[in-house]
Formats: sequence, C-alpha cells, structure tokens
Amino acid sequence: MASWYGGPYHKRRSSNGEVYDMHAMTAAHLTLPLGSIVRVTNPKTGRSVVVRITDRGPFVPGRILDLSQAAAKKVDVWAAGVATVRLEVLRTPASLSSGGRWAVQIGAFEKEHAADKLADHLSHRYQTAKVLCFSSPVGDWWVRVRVQDDDRKRAEQVAHDTHTSEGEIFLVRLD
Repeated sequence: MASWYGGPYHKRRSSNGEVYDMHAMTAAHLTLPLGSIVRVTNPKTGRSVVVRITDRGPFVPGRILDLSQAAAKKVDVWAAGVATVRLEVLRTPASLSSGGRWAVQIGAFEKEHAADKLADHLSHRYQTAKVLCFSSPVGDWWVRVRVQDDDRKRAEQVAHDTHTSEGEIFLVRLD
C-alpha cells in the first residue's frame, strides 16, 4: 500500500538533507537506501512513475511508500489517498542486504511528555544506544533509538523487544 504526503512537509528538510518539494518525483520509504530509484506502478490503472527515495516513511503500519503529491497524481494514488502499488527497485547507491545505518523509530505521540518518558526508559534499558525525542511537522512526537554501531540486527532486536501503549514501532535505515 502506498500513500502520499504534501502540505505540512513541503519546503522542510527530508531525511537526505534536501528540502522536500511536493511537486518533484520523490518518495519516502523506511528501509531502501536514500537516493534509490524505484518504479511505482498502480496495478489497477497500469500507470507508473519513477521516483527517487529522499525521505523516510510512511510511518503507518501496512504501507510501504509515501509518494510526493506530484508522483501520487501521476500514478493515481492522490485522489484515493492510499492504493495498492507494485514497487520495482531500479537502482540503489548502497547494498540492500548488508551495511547501512539502522535505527528504531517509535511514534506518534500526542504529548511530548509521553515521548520523553519512553525515551528516558529506553535510554536506561539500552545504555549503549542513542535515544532522541523530536517533534514532527504535523505536531506529534517521535522517539528514535540508534543502536550501537548502527547495526541492523541490533535495531531489529530493539524493535522486537520494545512495546508501548502509544505509537507504532518501525525499523528505519538512516542512510
């Protein structure tokens, strides 16, 4: 399932450091290396678009891709908001199976206090991890856990072992 994002994120920094332009052919993915080029096809309409991965997300369970508004319009996802898509990786700047810098992202919390409380708990539980609490452009709060050496297996274990009554837990690639 793919969705799209626009307004609140337009002209803000993407995960790759670029300013997000909702009119460009870009997308967000949780684990593909930033800079990857993918073809997204809507099997219902047959329309496809080639986009560059510049950001992280979508942070909604069951979704694999957040398209820019322009890309969503081109592939007939925009009006529906969410649609089934086929994703083909055309090119990646880094290996898909090894390396990378990995973290666990947990959110979205309505209140900063709840995010801070979880961040404090995780800092004590995983003393070798770096835990960061930050706000999103839409007003909710997130917690990110960067494990020692940015190791994928460690991050997967933290994701598996972490439970919270608020928010969802996602494995993310930072590079």
